[in-house]
Amino acid sequence: MPANRNRSALLRRGLAVAAALPLLALAACSYGSEAKDDTSEKEKVAAGSEKIDGLDSVKIGYFGNLTHATALVGRHEGLFQKELGATKAEYTTFNAGPSEIEALNSGSIDIGWIGPSPAINGYTKSNGKSLRIIGGSASGGVKLVVDPKKIKSLKDVKGKKIATPQLGNTQDVAFLNWIAEQGWKVDADSGKGDVSVIRTDNKITPDAYKSGSIDGAWVPEPTASKLVAEGGKVLLDESTLWPDKKFVITNIIVSQSFLKEHPKVVEAVLKGSVATNKWIGANPDKAKAAANAQLKVDSGKELPAEVLDPAWKSIQITNDPLAATLNTEAAHAVKAGLLDKPNLNGIYDLTLLNKVLSAAGESSVDDAGLGAK
Repeated sequence: MPANRNRSALLRRGLAVAAALPLLALAACSYGSEAKDDTSEKEKVAAGSEKIDGLDSVKIGYFGNLTHATALVGRHEGLFQKELGATKAEYTTFNAGPSEIEALNSGSIDIGWIGPSPAINGYTKSNGKSLRIIGGSASGGVKLVVDPKKIKSLKDVKGKKIATPQLGNTQDVAFLNWIAEQGWKVDADSGKGDVSVIRTDNKITPDAYKSGSIDGAWVPEPTASKLVAEGGKVLLDESTLWPDKKFVITNIIVSQSFLKEHPKVVEAVLKGSVATNKWIGANPDKAKAAANAQLKVDSGKELPAEVLDPAWKSIQITNDPLAATLNTEAAHAVKAGLLDKPNLNGIYDLTLLNKVLSAAGESSVDDAGLGAK
């Protein structure tokens, strides 16, 4: 990348490209797909329960990915609704981060599960005024899967066509950083260079792999396991590149205005999240089935066992937002030329999460010095 390239302009172009494909695929809703009206018994408001702060509903967003397992399982098992009383949990699903950030900014959702890169971008573009990260959800679940006939070792990736979900998204940034660490050169904007980075929607990546138009992909679950089911080989698990094999893949964010106006509702959602994560840990097989069942409700399709089982095993559910790794991921985006050095001070507010964790007898979590003052 030329040294004099304006990185702010590049970021704006990147975000526009990143938003384009998912927005074309959205349903009638402006920003995402409203969850189907298929409310289970567990999701229904309990008789005699009361609204929190008199609020009728809270609007919650998430992706139909296993890396958003807390949202999938918590919704399916009614664990959020249980904590919210008569304040109804209303859900919207998204295909990608930019559209979810748009929805948060517009008030179409109040709270969401999302990856680190869109959270960073949303926070920095608003000059620190749009959102706060209020909790963790998942670590891991990202792999480099390749065609073993074309790529037999990491050095063979050079000269090949490798897909990432979208320009500037979390996996794209990670792959660009890995490429740079190999000493190879790639233009972040075009994806051209020693490796061809092909930005491809996760929904069509398996078909692109089968057709031979890509040689592999750096992708989250369950897309990685779908590629393996098509004959791909896991060449690298991203967790091996991180200290303690942990890095943030999904966080919980909230609109700053909603947090200020309805902290009790936010606390209730966090109680539901912590309760869900505890239930997942105690009931891994039931939780896996619940996540898959919710995926079927949301998309009309469930994952086959050969995809679901390995994908589920590679994801670590956590309450910890792993703040230090978010800071590192931001530095990777800067190095790739996708982001000017951001000021992330204040991006976290873990006050309510630590209150919930303390009440549950669990250890508090740290904001790596990036907490709101």
